[in-house]
Amino acid sequence: MARIKQLSKHLINQIAAGEVIERPASVVKELVENSIDAGSTKVSIEINNECRDIRVADNGCGIHPDDIMLAFSKHATSKIATDEDLFDIHTLGFRGEALSSIISISKLTCTTRTKEFETGTRVKCENSEVKYAETGCAIGTIMDIKDLFYNLPARLKFLKSSNTEFSYIQELVQSIALAHPECSLELKKNGKTVLKTSGQNNLLQTIKEVYSADVISNLKEVLKTDNLSGLKISGYVSTPNYTRSSKKSYHIYINSRTVKCPIFQKSIDTAYKSLIASGKYPFVVLNLELPPSDVDVNVHPTKKEVRYKNTNQIFNFIYSAIHAGLSNFVERQQPTQGPIEPVQFANNNIVDFVQPKLEQSEEIIFDKPDDTIYVTDKQIAKMSEETPAAQKQFFVPVEKETEPEENIIGQYKNTYILVEKEDGLEIVDQHIAEERYIYEKLMSEKNIVSQMLFVSDVIEVSSSEAELIKENIDKFEKFGFGIEFLKENELIFKKVPQMIAKVNPQEILADILENIDGNIDRLEEKILITTSCKASVKAGQKLSTWQMQEIIKKWRTTKMPYTCPHGRPVVKFFPHKEIAAFFQRNA
Repeated sequence: MARIKQLSKHLINQIAAGEVIERPASVVKELVENSIDAGSTKVSIEINNECRDIRVADNGCGIHPDDIMLAFSKHATSKIATDEDLFDIHTLGFRGEALSSIISISKLTCTTRTKEFETGTRVKCENSEVKYAETGCAIGTIMDIKDLFYNLPARLKFLKSSNTEFSYIQELVQSIALAHPECSLELKKNGKTVLKTSGQNNLLQTIKEVYSADVISNLKEVLKTDNLSGLKISGYVSTPNYTRSSKKSYHIYINSRTVKCPIFQKSIDTAYKSLIASGKYPFVVLNLELPPSDVDVNVHPTKKEVRYKNTNQIFNFIYSAIHAGLSNFVERQQPTQGPIEPVQFANNNIVDFVQPKLEQSEEIIFDKPDDTIYVTDKQIAKMSEETPAAQKQFFVPVEKETEPEENIIGQYKNTYILVEKEDGLEIVDQHIAEERYIYEKLMSEKNIVSQMLFVSDVIEVSSSEAELIKENIDKFEKFGFGIEFLKENELIFKKVPQMIAKVNPQEILADILENIDGNIDRLEEKILITTSCKASVKAGQKLSTWQMQEIIKKWRTTKMPYTCPHGRPVVKFFPHKEIAAFFQRNA
């Protein structure tokens, strides 16, 4: 074995670069994040030469000429100085590794100027050697990288096609644009603009610029704050009837930093359970803000992995915020100027807004614009003196005009209800609409009314099924089912939920057991889903106009009117303009 010797500085940098610079997208990430940290409002990214030539220009604060040589050395940064700073990170970058890594595997020219100087500095780096000279330039920084991985042929072999590598870059820039709508980003490939955002600090506008107007028409706002814990989450999530086939549309951020967080993803998945079909995922753009001391972003060189001080708190906070957003409950921002006039509450009719039963008690106010008015903190404090201490969230009902009767056109194929709207036509699946209503009704009821059965068929089950039912007999009882075992593998139903009293009990149990299929997770929910399905009007059943009116009216009252508990869409809407255009008529 060879003798031990000290590696050269250049070789050390090349080895270290492997952790930070995996592919061309890694270079773009580091440089654009530096631009954001520098306070830039405009960033331009140009990609050429099969993604091996990268130019990033910004209008940020620039690099001071006295710091320029230090900026390209290992572990040099302006973003942290002490041990304590490592747990108080307010910037995207902080490790001081990116520039030194990039210059060890590419030919880099940096042109930069700060506002204090009339001239700037041009730095040329190659093989980790740095040379600089004075030059004229605008305020900001231009990083021009040529021949990425020119001195690492082995790394070049592992790169994918230029189109694939550019797709990684495009996804990255899209993600950064959504995290920083205040900054205008432009991405060019071989001189052609592929992506451009306006930097209006309007997230909805940025989503439209990155994706399309079709996306934003299917989004629900999420906004929730917990001042006590310093938590805030904001952004948009898609309605359950607008889904994707993968989690690539999960744009999740911690303090405006792109992360891959299993806790965050699990919160989203849980909020959408029983709303979307298996294998489908929502479109999500959410930014969680929390004190830097409560999250560790120094887990991995890419800074995509994070650890929380209180994982359960974070999970519950994100979940409840998404659930509220999908139910049209969004926090109303409190006015910051002018005196607050007291609101008179008739008959002290204050209604408690029931949130999902989670571990954490939040002290925020949600407001549903159509049904409620905003209640200030001062008013809550005053009301709290007269109400139980546990009651922390309120909304006040506003008198509304009686809803007009639905304009039911008729029934198609004895399955779909046709509803004429002012701006188009709705086609509603009668079974799915009623199933959603019954499911939510059962979820909210404390005592489900049961129907006693005078006679019940004897149902034979397998040993494993019998054991499962016996272990969870209380869950069946909770939802209105009374089960009695005659023998080890034989049972009868003594009672069933009243709304499905006409359904064969054997059919009900068979469906419940089929849904479980060896997996007892969410057993209660599966019992509810089966009950809702069996209690709903069937496809192919002819309905009177009154029956259709009742189904639509009840469906309109649901919190999640988008899909049934299995995830199937309830309604398809055809805008009048689209129908008129097809027949070449003016709307």
